[in-house]
Amino acid sequence: MIAPETAPSHEPIHQGTFWLPKASSTLAPGVDHAWDVVMWVSVFFFVIVIGTMAYFMWKYRRRTDKDETSTVDHSAKLEITWTILPLVIVMGLFFVGLSGFMNASVAPSDSYEVQVTGERWLWTFIYPNGAISPSRLVVPKGKPVRMVMSSKDVIHSFYVPEFRIKRDVIPGQYTSIWFEATEVGKYTLECAEYCGTGHSDMLATIEVMEPEQFKQWLESAGGDKSLPPAKRGEALFNKWQCSACHALDGSRKVGPSFKGLYGREETMSDGRVIKADENYLRESILLSNAKIVKGYDPVMPIFKDMLKDDDVNDLIAFIKEQK
Repeated sequence: MIAPETAPSHEPIHQGTFWLPKASSTLAPGVDHAWDVVMWVSVFFFVIVIGTMAYFMWKYRRRTDKDETSTVDHSAKLEITWTILPLVIVMGLFFVGLSGFMNASVAPSDSYEVQVTGERWLWTFIYPNGAISPSRLVVPKGKPVRMVMSSKDVIHSFYVPEFRIKRDVIPGQYTSIWFEATEVGKYTLECAEYCGTGHSDMLATIEVMEPEQFKQWLESAGGDKSLPPAKRGEALFNKWQCSACHALDGSRKVGPSFKGLYGREETMSDGRVIKADENYLRESILLSNAKIVKGYDPVMPIFKDMLKDDDVNDLIAFIKEQK
């Protein structure tokens, strides 16, 4: 079911500082701190370098025709200093940004998950209850939200300035990003990767609601008429007779059981250990012989030309529920 009021909002974005838009997520303070550190370190050295250069130009300017140019052209101490000092500063800046990067890379375990599809030139959001909302992402305030994203055509980029988040959306695989909004309001989602003639129009509205209001919206958006992705995935599981090879209760069949599969580390036939995330599941469904779990034979059919992207998403949603 398509949620109402899906047209992007053209309201002005929230006001912020001279340098940055208003910070409206829990990730924003860390990003802003890194920004401030880098900016003021840059300002400090700009003043030092340009100020020193201007002073030397004035103090050691040639005043008469008899002035001679200095013959000193090398200083080992100076060269070592200006090599080591910038290295120390750059390493310090690296660690300033690293903490924020790590925090933004791993979503909290209690995150609310939304499926995102990017295509020229539209964002579509699918909720766990089956609600589909083109061009409008509605999320609760104060709740971590994890976006599991894929593209149907070319590379796009999920970018929300106020939340300080940006992540590429790539065809053929899943990427993810998370945020926790701190203020109720409307924000603009932009595509930050040039994707064709309609790139500048690939906008969507992110509407942050109070938790109770979000719950009401979700019920009206999904409703009983919408079949959740996991239910559609179950129907596909039965249609393609996947149960002949994959059990749901943990027992061993021709293929691995789906029980507890998502998020588990699996040992491949070549000795590699791979986490069963969205990308692994997608590859295993479409290109079943790409990675074979140790102890099993490569007998699963190739579904690359038989399943659509939406079918794969639904199957993955079904597998995720087999805990």
